[in-house]
Amino acid sequence: MSAVVSTASAPGSALERSEGVWHAAWRRFKGDRVGVVSMVVVLAFLLLIAAAALGLVARQWQQEIGVPNAPPTWLGPAPPEATGAIEQPKGPNVDISDIDPLAPKYAEWAELAKKYQTSDTVKAETLPLGGDRLGRDVLAKAIKGTEISVFVGVLAAVLATLIGTVLGAMAGFFGGKVGDFLEWLYNVFTAIPDILLIFAFAAVFGRGIGTVVVILALVGWTGLYRQVRAEFMKHRSREYVRAAEAIGASTASRMFRHILPNVSHVILVRMSLLVVGFIKSEVILSYLGLGVPIDQVSWGTMLAEAQGELILGYWWQLAAATTFMATFLIAFSLAADAWRDALDPKLRGIE
Repeated sequence: MSAVVSTASAPGSALERSEGVWHAAWRRFKGDRVGVVSMVVVLAFLLLIAAAALGLVARQWQQEIGVPNAPPTWLGPAPPEATGAIEQPKGPNVDISDIDPLAPKYAEWAELAKKYQTSDTVKAETLPLGGDRLGRDVLAKAIKGTEISVFVGVLAAVLATLIGTVLGAMAGFFGGKVGDFLEWLYNVFTAIPDILLIFAFAAVFGRGIGTVVVILALVGWTGLYRQVRAEFMKHRSREYVRAAEAIGASTASRMFRHILPNVSHVILVRMSLLVVGFIKSEVILSYLGLGVPIDQVSWGTMLAEAQGELILGYWWQLAAATTFMATFLIAFSLAADAWRDALDPKLRGIE
């Protein structure tokens, strides 16, 4: 009898508890080096966003601490414009007052500018990523813009994913009248072009960060809804779901504890696409004046400002915004793909 007990309790026996879905996914994810590095980059961005939200970095992004359109440099001489001096036309037969009646005041104004010039303005001549047209630090603007753009994109994608997942799970699992009603709701939203829906919601709710999040979430859930609905329709009649029903599992348990982990790879891929698309949508809305308020900064507002600066040869604000945006979006997409592979049930047996 003791031999039977020892055999049943031995490691690898039928009574040993199997590895959980999420634990196994984490183990497989750690084996993907690209995914791990990408996740580290994403976490670094999230820490930077948290520091900016707490005021630890980029707290003075609105202050005009440098000369307008200061080029990116660590060290360098002070530009002539920083002194406030205005070059006067010279010549033996030139009467300055005839050219400009305010010319006699220029010297006085230059002295006043030197008198009230602060030390911050002098230090700002060594801005690492340059200054914008008002003399604000582009690096501080890029960090603060990262906070708002990522917050808008990720939060809107999470809300849209939540809406699409819940509605798709209900439509695919229950079917019948519930599925018919949700299909009608889906058709109503998809019958109207997204850009018109965005403009309509923006006209109703006004502008603001919260408004942008709500608008993008209400517009972006439809694609995920269709995918989740199809996956739940496919999984609801499979053996493991029927077995869970036979042992008394509730409907919610079967939907979100048994089926959802097996379709989570689809949800993650779609959410990563939503994050990328929503950040681009925030850029468009901010460019059109329907995005973040004018007293805030995002990648969209920076790109809108950089459009006019690029014509004049001031490229550094455009480069800063696009570099931050491209780095985050690429890392986020690669990390999401790695998680998709780790959670994909078709790949669980290939180890």
